[in-house]
Amino acid sequence: MKKVIVLLSAVAATFVLTACEPKRGSDAWCEKMDKMPKGQWTLDDGRDYTKYCVFNQKPEEE
Repeated sequence: MKKVIVLLSAVAATFVLTACEPKRGSDAWCEKMDKMPKGQWTLDDGRDYTKYCVFNQKPEEE
């Protein structure tokens, strides 16, 4: 029973933490990336930052 509670808590924490992320390519995401050290960026982060924040190509609405 204790393992089930720990597992559910971990899943809930993951859901809550990822739900707070701004949408990739939004102005809030660009500001967040400006504050993050460049050494912590992934290749996808760098590519998307250049595309959305430097060249100002906004993501298409889904």
